[in-house]
Amino acid sequence: MRVGIEVGGTFTDLVAIDRGRVTVAKVPSTPARPDEGALSSLAAADIRLDAIEDLVHGSTVATNAILERKGAKVAFFVTAGFRDLLLLQRHDRKRIYDLFYQKPEPVVGRGDTFEIRERIGADGGIITPLDIEAAKQVVGSALAGGAYDAVAICFLNSYANPDHEERIAGLIRERHPDVFVTYSAEVTREFREYERATTTALSAYVQPVIDSYISRLEAELGSRGFKRNFSIMQSNGGRLPTDGVRRSAITCLYSGPAAGVMGAVRQAGISGFDDIITLDMGGTSTDVCLVRGGKPDLSTETEINGLPVRTPVIDIATIGAGGGSIIWVDDGGMLRVGPESTGADPGPACYGRGGTLPAVTDAHLLRGTLKAEAFVGGRMSLDHGKSRSALTPLAERFGRSLEEMADAALRVADANIVRAIQLVSTERGCDPRDYVLVPFGGAGPLHAARVAEELEIGTVVVPPNAGVLSAFGLLAADFLRYDSYTRHLIVEGDVADEVREIFAAMKGRAVEAFAELGLTDALAFTFTLEMRFVGQAFEIPVTLDETALKDLGVETLLELFVAAHHQMFAFGDAGRQRVEIVSFRLGVSAPPGPVPTLAEGHGMELFTTEGEIFDRGERTGCIVMSRSACEPESEIAGPALVADETSTIYVPGGWTGGPDEHDNLVIRRIG
Repeated sequence: MRVGIEVGGTFTDLVAIDRGRVTVAKVPSTPARPDEGALSSLAAADIRLDAIEDLVHGSTVATNAILERKGAKVAFFVTAGFRDLLLLQRHDRKRIYDLFYQKPEPVVGRGDTFEIRERIGADGGIITPLDIEAAKQVVGSALAGGAYDAVAICFLNSYANPDHEERIAGLIRERHPDVFVTYSAEVTREFREYERATTTALSAYVQPVIDSYISRLEAELGSRGFKRNFSIMQSNGGRLPTDGVRRSAITCLYSGPAAGVMGAVRQAGISGFDDIITLDMGGTSTDVCLVRGGKPDLSTETEINGLPVRTPVIDIATIGAGGGSIIWVDDGGMLRVGPESTGADPGPACYGRGGTLPAVTDAHLLRGTLKAEAFVGGRMSLDHGKSRSALTPLAERFGRSLEEMADAALRVADANIVRAIQLVSTERGCDPRDYVLVPFGGAGPLHAARVAEELEIGTVVVPPNAGVLSAFGLLAADFLRYDSYTRHLIVEGDVADEVREIFAAMKGRAVEAFAELGLTDALAFTFTLEMRFVGQAFEIPVTLDETALKDLGVETLLELFVAAHHQMFAFGDAGRQRVEIVSFRLGVSAPPGPVPTLAEGHGMELFTTEGEIFDRGERTGCIVMSRSACEPESEIAGPALVADETSTIYVPGGWTGGPDEHDNLVIRRIG
């Protein structure tokens, strides 16, 4: 048996696959104690833990630790003269017209930052040797009394030569074995001092939290009989055994959204859809991602709470539009949806848990596109009366009926999602009309068709059990690790030989690191160069396979770069401008075994009936049916609502479709 458990902001999802038999569970999350949600999902699915061969987990523990500022107490060691590195940050302003704008507050204060006398040049040469005796005094004074749980080390230009960082890390581990130690060359061996420093500090900040969470969960699972493989999902779309995650906790910031993308890639891919846009709409937020040729785009940097994180992540755009997103009116009298959410507790008003604010789920219930008897497979009741009470003040303010108000709010939510998809498609040089929309999450399939209409996308593919696809994505993900290295090279002469030499060294380190985690079979590698025209302040990723790397030459490098630059900016001429390589990134992956499929079973009894909905200002009749009632090769003509155990799919008028041989529901716009 293989089990994936994904803890979201509102629900905790589970998918278990045992010899092709699929079991799913969806239970409310416990935000203050996410491990309780994970254990509750196992109980709800009635799974014997001693039968589990492979358990994969994704959670928001690291994210919440940073957002809520509940991480470890960190001592930060820097090169002498750079004590204010985390405070100075960059000179840009995120909100240029905000008179009260303040830079984001780092997780390590100035009083917790300590200077070490040493200096390494940008070429890796030692300018000021490390004074180890003086360093012992600084370290001893800083860590005396046990005031710190973790240590972060980031020396100037250590990406070019990590010797000084490694020596200080060894010194601290020897003298203070109970303190977690993180140094920048171990986390991100790339240039740009501030980004590297804050990534290292954040990694140290969450490392004890992640270690404690994993240890606590492992102990509880072990006491209940689980003894086999346990791995954690990362933001880059791959997983790692728990030992690997403990060493690099910062890679797990956005494990849930990444897992959803990988689940969509797998499930849509088996039906032949490789160019897709994923739409993951859960209880708190909506995440969208563009996938080309079956591979999601990677970004080398993300942000959390305004702080940059320099580590590869799946390029996902997130907005505050989920089932729990609050419907409200701004100071200018405009109707808004999100980003604030009712969360799991108390949740939307219709949950009946004390919530009084109107949310997206309340709007769907009042509009008729969500049926109370089919919500979460009928296992959770919804209260129409509480939804009406929550939305009535807004309806009275705008002089609308409750149905009209609910419809207007959902159209605002759709517009927010459309804008998010444009960020990852149109603004990256990709036409969304060339892609298929793949919705999932509890609310994604409800909004997908209308969002597709706005973007002129003609096909929507809804995976089976779409509400728990992120949990399935955990099982579909490979073991994956990235290594990066900054080295400036002008693309000329024998640069191709240097590229091969650098990647060969990185490959050797990656194989060794995977071997330490017990991963040695069927390793695959990706090679990416961060390139730019000389003088540019940003880079373009150029990815190579092993064959291309072997036959690489200067002309090929220039052609690949110009093509990538044109894709994004529609200009660039390598014949008139010099091109340089800035950084190298190597990915190593190993398959977890045969990839499962979600194509069997929905968990709901077969039913077909009639109902009414209010959409786009009109009331109309619709078919209401269980997904298990959708026969292979049958046709569903909208308007229709198709419910399964974890989500509801809305097929508007003008759309038609049905399940394919892999149980994906493929709906297409007519005309």
